[in-house]
Amino acid sequence: MTVDLVIRDALIVTPQARRHGGVAVDNGRIVAIGRTDAMPPARRVIDAGGRPLIPGALDVHVHVREPGFSHKETWATATAAAAVGGITTVLDMPNTNPPTETAARVREKIAIAAPQALVDFGVYGNVGEGNVSELRAMAEAGASAFKLYLGSDNPLVPCPNDGAVLDAFAEIRATGLRCTVHAENTPILRWRGDRLKAAGRHDLAAHLEQHADIAAVEAVSRVALLAEWTGCKVHIAHENCRHALPIIARAKRRGIDLTAETCPHYLLLSMADAERAGGNALRVKPPVREPGHAGPLWDALRDGTIDVIATDHAPHPAAEKRQQSIWDVSPGFPGLDISMRLMLTEVARGRLTLERYVMAACEAPARAFGLYPRKGALLVGADADLVILDLERRAPIRGADFGSMGKVTPLEGLETVGAAALTLLRGTLVAEDGRIAATGGIGRPWNTGR
Repeated sequence: MTVDLVIRDALIVTPQARRHGGVAVDNGRIVAIGRTDAMPPARRVIDAGGRPLIPGALDVHVHVREPGFSHKETWATATAAAAVGGITTVLDMPNTNPPTETAARVREKIAIAAPQALVDFGVYGNVGEGNVSELRAMAEAGASAFKLYLGSDNPLVPCPNDGAVLDAFAEIRATGLRCTVHAENTPILRWRGDRLKAAGRHDLAAHLEQHADIAAVEAVSRVALLAEWTGCKVHIAHENCRHALPIIARAKRRGIDLTAETCPHYLLLSMADAERAGGNALRVKPPVREPGHAGPLWDALRDGTIDVIATDHAPHPAAEKRQQSIWDVSPGFPGLDISMRLMLTEVARGRLTLERYVMAACEAPARAFGLYPRKGALLVGADADLVILDLERRAPIRGADFGSMGKVTPLEGLETVGAAALTLLRGTLVAEDGRIAATGGIGRPWNTGR
């Protein structure tokens, strides 16, 4: 039998092991893994030259911005950034305009994304006080997961009361989907923010004071309790606080189906980097904290307390990132282009093994969101979402070069070691050496298999 593609002479890396060999692909799926000389004849052959081959990464925390904010990002630009960055599946947040909070809005967003997408994608449905009865319909319409903003000052996605959250968790459990939670206490944030503004504080440190550690600790505790009570699967978004990590670990030990993510900016930056990172442009929610949090976060990532690496990709125009008052600065920055580069640099430094990175970026998110073993795996039958790595490639981060429309990054100028050299989606080349090699519309929507 002649197959569509064989990748030969690769260092095949999984969370469990690495070995030299080849991978055969036919009709978008992996059909054989083994010795290179045992691969079937193929219509196309790619010689990896001994370089690592990993599954395409999944990013379960992305703000694509369409509909409503296409001046910040589009599905075309976001998924181009993902493809170049070695990410083959993204999951988009619901805080668009209008927010993704009904079955009709889920279908609308999928219809907007499908003709543009260069990687596979899913969409979150928002959890609010007024749409608890709509949650099951959103799942049937194609929502891949749900998002709950327990820490929110965004009028598009306000924080619901705990009664609505309790009922929503029960409804979500019935769908079998997972609920990702921005776990901060909104009343604490609002109270402290109002006091700081009244005192005339407009500096970056005021934003950190607003987002006190206790706001995260309380919210993570509440999420774990409500999840245990209802049986809802939950995922803690963008964890940045060392004091919340023991709560996450205890919840896991109690058998709660709780997973957690962190982001490269929390692992690599602190408030001590603020001046170099652009001052107020460092604003993100939850904030980059003072020194002392990154070390425990690294420990948690290595030992599995933190399951997933995500980006919280949140692009904004430069003018929105360069305001004088911290309260006027749009929170967040792009991450799809550089997440893999940043983490491979830490692999090169010995802070993380390549196997553990593959677990956190590929297998763990696929398992958490119901896509394993179709995604995030180098297994026969899995989608041939594959990335060949160049672990020797050195380059500084330059926001101007991003595929994303967001060009302002607090990591500007940082030298990285390692990058995705070649990205395939279901066996089709979508990016090579930093350039897009496919046309929009190749990406497909996904959920848990319905």
